[in-house]
Amino acid sequence: MRAATKRSSFKPGWPKIAGLRSLVARLSDSHIVVPYLSYGTSEKLKLSGRVLQDEGFRPTKDSESRWRNLVAFVKRMESDEVPGARVRATHGECTSQAISDDEGYFQVEFDTSGLQAGWHEVQLRLEHSRVAVTGAVLVPPSDAEFGVISDIDDTIVYSNVIRKLRMLVMLALSNSYTRKPFGGVAAFYRALHRGRNPFFYVSKSPRNLYVPLLEFLEHQQLPAGPLLLRDFSFHMQKDHKARAIEDILNTYPALRFILIGDSGEEDPEVYSAILSRFPERIRVIYIRSVDPSPARLNAIAKLAGKVALTGCQLVLASDSEFAAVHAAAEGLIPASELANVRNDKTADRSSATPR
Repeated sequence: MRAATKRSSFKPGWPKIAGLRSLVARLSDSHIVVPYLSYGTSEKLKLSGRVLQDEGFRPTKDSESRWRNLVAFVKRMESDEVPGARVRATHGECTSQAISDDEGYFQVEFDTSGLQAGWHEVQLRLEHSRVAVTGAVLVPPSDAEFGVISDIDDTIVYSNVIRKLRMLVMLALSNSYTRKPFGGVAAFYRALHRGRNPFFYVSKSPRNLYVPLLEFLEHQQLPAGPLLLRDFSFHMQKDHKARAIEDILNTYPALRFILIGDSGEEDPEVYSAILSRFPERIRVIYIRSVDPSPARLNAIAKLAGKVALTGCQLVLASDSEFAAVHAAAEGLIPASELANVRNDKTADRSSATPR
């Protein structure tokens, strides 16, 4: 059954339903459902989520102690999934049903017709429950110049990914308010967004951290967009990021993209491979330099040379202002935005938590 046309004007900010108070809703005495912000087109909407045992998750507060942060982190990482839960989804006059898998995940789809750009709401409820939660699916505007796909750890926020133990301790003892972004990144991303260019966040972080990461992005006033994480298991998908990016590019075949990542792990290699499979679709690749080792710098320089042969550019950036200067020269952001990025960088550095 095809969903009824539902019109909405494009609003670039985070949808009202993105906050934790409505993202995670009690659907029974012991269960909660977490709908993931997703993306679609004027002809099809897809929404996924997860059904979990209620561990008492509540919105994060800036004043939380490190002990409370640690307790919340442990609860999220050892979440108890609810398999076999029947989820009923409603969009307009159309309904769809799904059953959660062994990890509590579910996905619903709607065929639509002529949806306008913006966030479109999907109502979700567990079978035999009267309490509903609302999810949201983004339909990008037709006048978008390009899309942006960005990593999070060591790209937007300092995570020390190349030192796994330090990264784990940092995650466990901090929260979405106490973690600080790299200086100027929010202003740079808003300049790229321009109120219409869609953003997608693709990370190797586990879905268990979905809500605190979403809180962080919203609190730092980064552009609103779907957040695509991977399953947390002993057999984590090594190709999660590449597959997620490919799905986005296939969903919007007429749109070119900017890819943003860091040098800490394999973003340069993953993005270069994406470019080889989607020639002419990648406008530029920005890589934040976080690994100063000569071997890594030499490897990225070789990749940049190969990328240049395709007509694309791989830019190794020392900070957000460096990337913004390049973006302004390429006409990707207005030159007038450089002052905002510089001021934002200064403000972020003055308020950053010591590492």
